[in-house]
Amino acid sequence: MQAESTQRQHYNRIAAEYEAQYGDPDGISYREKFLYEPMFGGLDLEGRSVLEGLSGSGHATDYLTTQKRAMVTGLDISEEAIASFKARWPRCQAICAPINASGLRDESFDFVVVVMGLHHLHPHLADALREIHRILRKGGVFCFAEPHQRSVLSRLRAIWYRHDSLFADNEESLDMEALKREFENLFKFKLEKYVGGAAYLLVFNSMIFRVPLWLKRIYSPAVMRLENMLSGLHSPAFSLAVLCQWEKK
Repeated sequence: MQAESTQRQHYNRIAAEYEAQYGDPDGISYREKFLYEPMFGGLDLEGRSVLEGLSGSGHATDYLTTQKRAMVTGLDISEEAIASFKARWPRCQAICAPINASGLRDESFDFVVVVMGLHHLHPHLADALREIHRILRKGGVFCFAEPHQRSVLSRLRAIWYRHDSLFADNEESLDMEALKREFENLFKFKLEKYVGGAAYLLVFNSMIFRVPLWLKRIYSPAVMRLENMLSGLHSPAFSLAVLCQWEKK
């Protein structure tokens, strides 16, 4: 498919820069505090089979294996990303395949995790969600973090996507209400938490602003403290991302 080819080529091209910007200590700290801790809250993953879909080099795998003691398999469409995943996590399985046609067996995993990958899948997002449902065991949980369309900045973000070479042409934030209507017969919606302020942009997504890592190290602690102080004020309109737990019916 054209969208899959576009994403494969795109992420093979930017893999090294992506790893440097999203895998630095400040970016990892942001993920753990503002994404992983609330997204996996209340879930016991120890010894459970977890697929990190659209895994890249396995940033979530680090947290899942060391903090949650899960048994992780990485899946990504990019050959460069999967080569990096295998090098970083030699004890984990790794699969180079699209998430909407994984080739995995039915009910293969207790959990599926996708962190900021679903918005790369348009126009095949629905196919990917059905595939995730297929490979989850009954009662298994799909955890994901994504940019969403109800933010007041969504229109600006859509313009940015179209004009910045760091984004592929098919990237689009998620319409959560439409997705829940479409998949209400397949999943129970257990968690929907809105997050993402200044640190989401300047620490987690520093790559899109071309911030040098030396400068990022200087301002990150203060910006993350500010985001933590304001976290109670997040709402769909005034946040940039959503964290979800969907349980397979």
